[in-house]
Amino acid sequence: MRVLIAFDKFKDSLTAPRACAITAGMLHDRNCDWTLETCPLADGGEGFCEILTTSAAGSLQTVSVQGPRGGPTEARLGLVPFSGIPRAAGVILALPQATRANANVAVIEMAQASGLQLLPPDQRDPWQTSTTGTGQLIRVAAESGAIGVLLGVGGSATNDLGLGALAALGLESRTVDGKILTPPIPANWPSIARFQGHPDGSFPPIRIACDVTNPLLGPQGAATIYGPQKGLAAQDLPRMEAGAARLASMVCHHCRKPEAMMAAPGAGAAGGIAFGLMVAAGARLLPGFDLVSAWLDLETKIAAADLVITGEGSFDDSSLSGKGPGAVAQRALALGKPVHVFAGRVGTTHPPPRGLHLHAITPADTPLEQALREAPHYLAAAVSRAVFA
Repeated sequence: MRVLIAFDKFKDSLTAPRACAITAGMLHDRNCDWTLETCPLADGGEGFCEILTTSAAGSLQTVSVQGPRGGPTEARLGLVPFSGIPRAAGVILALPQATRANANVAVIEMAQASGLQLLPPDQRDPWQTSTTGTGQLIRVAAESGAIGVLLGVGGSATNDLGLGALAALGLESRTVDGKILTPPIPANWPSIARFQGHPDGSFPPIRIACDVTNPLLGPQGAATIYGPQKGLAAQDLPRMEAGAARLASMVCHHCRKPEAMMAAPGAGAAGGIAFGLMVAAGARLLPGFDLVSAWLDLETKIAAADLVITGEGSFDDSSLSGKGPGAVAQRALALGKPVHVFAGRVGTTHPPPRGLHLHAITPADTPLEQALREAPHYLAAAVSRAVFA
């Protein structure tokens, strides 16, 4: 029996590698003759850097950068030999200098430098948070000689249009009397009168792994959809929207780019950092799950498996038409492979397709704090019951 174990993270509880390891350990103990292959998944948020770097035999280095509220934090940067990236992923990356034999691609996870996970609940406030640390990671990647930067933008704590990151790359926010304003967080936006300078042209191409299609502004925009989870009060939304519209227009004018870029699908990703990097640094958005799937060679792994085990923190009706574990399940089912999905919560309202088995690992009426704390035990027990019943 060949088993593919491909979990995404259980948010605030289990990382994807940890969920895979727990499941593999339990299956090995019960059936040591099974062939087990683990393939942790990443959606651009927590785990993106480690998972992609490790899978391509790259190296990880730790860098001290500014956290989302200015204090220092340690963030990891991945350097991956381009030769170690599967061809299909390389085609998606489309890096112009990728023919260099010793070329490295830098893998950056925004959540490590500017992530919501870095702040306790009472410190989550998008008026005060900045993407400066993410820009500092990009600068380190450039100084390392990387031929390209792959940035995952999930899990951000920010709504600063990427102005903090751009400040670290050379775009200065100036007050009416010409002083440099730092940090260019939304609380300071009224004092920004103009921009000066541009990111250094020597920076490598930036590719943003992103499955979000939200524009920058409006009812489906960054602040409206994602602001509340970052601490934005409902009554403050109009002020945030107005400030973002003014600054975004100024950035477009300064960089001589059309204001229509504000409406581009994905411009609102991670509080608008996608917009800022596209306008001022020439970044391109890439389909996140498609890239990760190609990078991890998921198609080959699914095709070789007799059984597929996947899961994440929550699984509902929309999961099978989405990315991550849902997409893994759909592909495996199309190939006739049985699939077991384990999630902290299963919220489906329709019967699952033939061959798909859904398992909620958390016992009914378990308090959230306990569910998060005991997730390793609950996952192992649920897998044991389902696979060996």
